[in-house]
Amino acid sequence: MGFPAFSLMSPSGGRAISKPDDLDQVLWKGLHERLFLFESDAENFILNNSTEELYDMVFIDAYDGDDIFPHKLWNPQSPFLQLLSNRIHPRHGTVVVNLHSDSDIRDHDGSIPSVLQQLLPMGKYLSSVCRAYKDVLALSCGSAFLVSVPWVCNSSLVVSRGLTDRRGLLGKRDSAVEHLVSKSFEVEHLLDLPFSCLEYIKRNFMFVD
Repeated sequence: MGFPAFSLMSPSGGRAISKPDDLDQVLWKGLHERLFLFESDAENFILNNSTEELYDMVFIDAYDGDDIFPHKLWNPQSPFLQLLSNRIHPRHGTVVVNLHSDSDIRDHDGSIPSVLQQLLPMGKYLSSVCRAYKDVLALSCGSAFLVSVPWVCNSSLVVSRGLTDRRGLLGKRDSAVEHLVSKSFEVEHLLDLPFSCLEYIKRNFMFVD
């Protein structure tokens, strides 16, 4: 995950860099002033941070040096997930989790089989992680989905309380997809992206049940 340098916070709670550089201002267009990047153990940060401020979006990249997603960060009964649920906005709070594949999906030459180019398979381990985050964070008002990036064997799990309506499961899914498609065009236009976000939704997208 890449973030602007200006978003880095010091242990004392202030900005590690007093002034954003020109690159941050050009690429992030003011958003860098709303990002706060803390280098800390995730569980300790949530447990020991006394602020009552709600987060609009939280990014989680939890893997350690052995490529393990610590159980304390996805256990549904863990203090981390329970407190995180209380710290994200109740109406539109969103959590994005970086996931590595736990299935042996490469061919003998190290390439990704063509049949898997559209959706990255998950073993029981990642399925449990996805289910835990959805059950604890989405509550009854949100949705969770995966967008895979097969060529690096990664997926992004997105749990959002803002993707919902009152029409039941099928209606909720249709509404969520419509909302994502609409916003993808908006993001492409604002950031002048050289690729289409819609292609990721069409090819590498899966709801978490």
